[in-house]
Amino acid sequence: MVDGEGAVSRQIKWDTRKHTGQIGEAAACVYLTEANYTIVDRNWRCRSGEIDIIAEREGRLIFVEVRARKAGGRFGTAAESVDRRKQQKLRDTAQVYLRSVGRSDASVRFDVIAISLNGMDESIIECKHFECAF
Repeated sequence: MVDGEGAVSRQIKWDTRKHTGQIGEAAACVYLTEANYTIVDRNWRCRSGEIDIIAEREGRLIFVEVRARKAGGRFGTAAESVDRRKQQKLRDTAQVYLRSVGRSDASVRFDVIAISLNGMDESIIECKHFECAF
């Protein structure tokens, strides 16, 4: 029975993280739109990974990794969670995207948007945009 309870606990944690991520991505899209970016695609997936947001501004494609965390967490900031492995995965996935849409020669940039949420009501405390993050 312990395995069943553990599975339920893992599912609740997964659902909570997914919900937090959805809030962060929605907030990032609003932020980018207000900053005159055009949202080209969201949650684009292929075998090599997923790109949270693909935006365009002034003819440049911007691949955006969104990280949302509840404030006061014990695992560091949202921005700190984008490690080298994640950066490489995003680069690889972006290459697949560019080939799939016939824009392999496009000018690109990789940004990170870090969202801090209030742990009580999930309101947005802070939204930081790191342009040319890697």
